[in-house]
Amino acid sequence: RQHEAPRRVKRAWVIPPISVSENHKRIPHLLVQIKSDKQQPGGVIYSIKGPGVDEEPLGIFSIDKFSGKVFLNAMLDREENDRYRLRAFALDLGGVTLEDPTDLEIIVVDQNDNRPLFRQDVFTGRVVEGAEPGTCVMTVDATDADDPDTDNAALRYSILEQGAAGMFSINATTGEICTARPGLDRETMGVYNLTVQAADMSGDGLTTTAVAVIYLEDINDNAPEFTKEEFSMEVEEQAVGVDVGKVFVHDKDLAGSPSWLAKFTILEGDPEGAFAIRTDPHTNDGVLSVVKPLDHEVRDRFELTVSVQNERPLEPSAPASPRALATVRVRVRDVNEAPVFRENPRRISVLEGTPPGTAITTYTASDPDTHQIQTLSYALLYDPADWLQLDPHAGTVRTKRELLHPSAFLQGGWYIALVLARDDAEPPLSATGTLSIEILEVNDHAPQLQQPAGVLCGRPGRGGTLLLGATDDDRPPHGAPFHFQLSPQHPQLARNWSIARFNVTHAVLAVLAELPEGPYSLPLLLRDSGTPPLEQQQLLNVSVCHCGRDGTCLDGVLAAATAGAGITLGALMIIRRRALRKGLLQRSRDDMRDNILNYDEQGGGEEDQDAYDINQLRHAELFSPRAKPPLRRDAPLSSGTPLGPRKLPSSPSDIEDFINEGLEAADSDPSVPPYDTALIYDYEGSGSVASPLSSIVSSLTDEDQDYDYLSEWGPRFRRLADLYG
Repeated sequence: RQHEAPRRVKRAWVIPPISVSENHKRIPHLLVQIKSDKQQPGGVIYSIKGPGVDEEPLGIFSIDKFSGKVFLNAMLDREENDRYRLRAFALDLGGVTLEDPTDLEIIVVDQNDNRPLFRQDVFTGRVVEGAEPGTCVMTVDATDADDPDTDNAALRYSILEQGAAGMFSINATTGEICTARPGLDRETMGVYNLTVQAADMSGDGLTTTAVAVIYLEDINDNAPEFTKEEFSMEVEEQAVGVDVGKVFVHDKDLAGSPSWLAKFTILEGDPEGAFAIRTDPHTNDGVLSVVKPLDHEVRDRFELTVSVQNERPLEPSAPASPRALATVRVRVRDVNEAPVFRENPRRISVLEGTPPGTAITTYTASDPDTHQIQTLSYALLYDPADWLQLDPHAGTVRTKRELLHPSAFLQGGWYIALVLARDDAEPPLSATGTLSIEILEVNDHAPQLQQPAGVLCGRPGRGGTLLLGATDDDRPPHGAPFHFQLSPQHPQLARNWSIARFNVTHAVLAVLAELPEGPYSLPLLLRDSGTPPLEQQQLLNVSVCHCGRDGTCLDGVLAAATAGAGITLGALMIIRRRALRKGLLQRSRDDMRDNILNYDEQGGGEEDQDAYDINQLRHAELFSPRAKPPLRRDAPLSSGTPLGPRKLPSSPSDIEDFINEGLEAADSDPSVPPYDTALIYDYEGSGSVASPLSSIVSSLTDEDQDYDYLSEWGPRFRRLADLYG
């Protein structure tokens, strides 16, 4: 077999990229002709596929299937598609692929068909007034849809219009706007409107414009100024808390800002601080007001010096204003004022018993309206006891009747009256003054003995004393302490009697020598502590009795009762004293049922069938309860029937329970005296089962009962134990 000779292998067909300008208007336009190396006798069939052919956007490109010419059928826009990648195919007439598909790339060449666009129509910036040159305010920026790698998208910035001053400049490449010159003044021009331009092709191509608005921020470079140098106002006297008027100011700085807000100060003309000035937050004017009452009669006009400045300190570079001070003249108008009691309340002192018609004081008011001729009149507004009379013209107060102690109209010795003063203006005004009158006590009563009679033992040292007391109708300091003494006109009394002070109201009369029993009349001299002191001589009737062992009287009924009643009666008297101490029994002139009563008539013996049977107190167990207990004549008709007698204690240890039961009976029936109270009647009756009291005394002897147990009952019964033990 013969070897084949080497042969050259042809490369696959390759189509270089094809460039076409966007916006090409000659349509259709031949782009390229493709040709396969493998030509067939019947020819080659060519085709293309891809975007712009059989994919969106459809119909842009086409090919002649026999010649292989590729045509552009529509205008291209680089900003939509900057290149197209197609596939080219070569087939024989039978549809068999002659060569592998190859890439056909169509590049759209950019044209400057897009203007620059600013990102916003209006740009806003702020800068403080007075900013130094070169202070950057803001940056404007634009975009271009053309190819950024060409001059078609190369932008340059400029300021087309900003006014005649030329206060700002712009960086052509970056679009940054900065101050170009000094002298930015918000008060001259607060807002700058700049027209800025962006151009492609490095400034020579397509252009667009926008607006840059620059606001100047305020600084305190202008001091507030009064609109005029002098202001005049007027206000009524006695007005407090009212606005007098306004002082007007002007400030060129931004209204409402701290650089604009004014602050006012009263520098001169108001030493007492009667005025105040504040700032009206809406108008920035000063409002002058009165904070203390003004008196036209004292001062009828004021001349105030007022200054103004801002809340925020003034910039150091700002000039001071020559109109930062103003003079405010205030006239005080006279009005009718009410009378005034300079001394209120008026306190005076008057002796009790001052006769009617006595002038005690002149209580007048003064009229503050010294520049007006007015007359004051007076009247009593309050005089509860109708003690006073008042001169309506002179204001003289006189007594209408005698002022006496005590009185329901006095409060702690003071009498209160109200005086009305009224002027004759139209309309009239009035004032009320308080008149406090102290009714001074006069020493017009001498002291009196409380008890002008008494009984005492006639033996010195043992019961030979008597407590004396005195009273005085006068109030302090004209009453106690009292001075007691034997009458100086009878010096012989000092041999047998003496008086010693016990306290401020009592003294002790003592026997100096043993005196026989009987009545004595002692003239005493009593003196109070008033100014001047009053004294008077009084008789003290003293009954000197026979003395017992303990210094007590053994005379009369008391001696008999003590000697014959025995321990039972003594215990009952102790119960009564305890009941009195506890408040169960009251000493009253109208109710003497539960006391031992002494009468002048003895009555008819033991014929009183309704009297208490004293034997029941001692031997209650011998008596059975009656169907109808006896009615007690000493009890009120409305009181209930008392319970029957109780059994006496069987042993001395039960005596406390017995006494407590008696006290409980007194507690449960306050209108009836205790059942176990010793009662002595003037008429005993006859035929009673009970024996007379004398039988009790005669039936009891010291041998009947041992009294030594009394010492076991406590210190209260120790004296009884000494007497009967």
